[in-house]
Amino acid sequence: MGVSLSKGQTVSLTKQGGGGLSQVRMGLGWDAIKKRGLFGGMKAVSVDLDASALLLSADRQVLEIVYYGNLRSSDGSLQHTGDNLTGKGEGDDESIMVDLPRVPPSVAHIIFVVNSFSGQNFTQIENATARVVDSADRDRELVSYALSGSGTHTAVVMARLSRAGSGWTFTAIGTPGNARTAQELVPLALRTL
Repeated sequence: MGVSLSKGQTVSLTKQGGGGLSQVRMGLGWDAIKKRGLFGGMKAVSVDLDASALLLSADRQVLEIVYYGNLRSSDGSLQHTGDNLTGKGEGDDESIMVDLPRVPPSVAHIIFVVNSFSGQNFTQIENATARVVDSADRDRELVSYALSGSGTHTAVVMARLSRAGSGWTFTAIGTPGNARTAQELVPLALRTL
């Protein structure tokens, strides 16, 4: 059973029996917006949310951004599963897989951000949730974070993985912003460190 986090909470990403996690996945899921059509029927309006990961050094420099336009980090430790343009389908619509032992020592923080490329805000987007799972343990959910209903912003600096000794911690950030791309969220993300 995972932990439901609120803004600012931090959890250590260690296995229940001890030792650190090796494979984690950040999943982002949402649903298309349902609106009444001209003749009273319901229609689905596509929502294009984007999950991205900012790889930062200890001195707050952006080393790389993994997103729909750069699906793999240069060292291969992060892999984005691809762009979902609609929100249709069950489960996670976009995911970023992180192979923690392969993340280079130069990366001190991995900040996950979410933005509405199509421009809808989080009062309009239905069932938007981000979560982190242990991929090495059949996708056992470690933490989840609800994004829907959080305000009229179009982007969120969602969470951060940070090195902590030989392991990692996960912090739910939940800082709202307005952006259509991960690059536009870099200044806001840096302010959360």
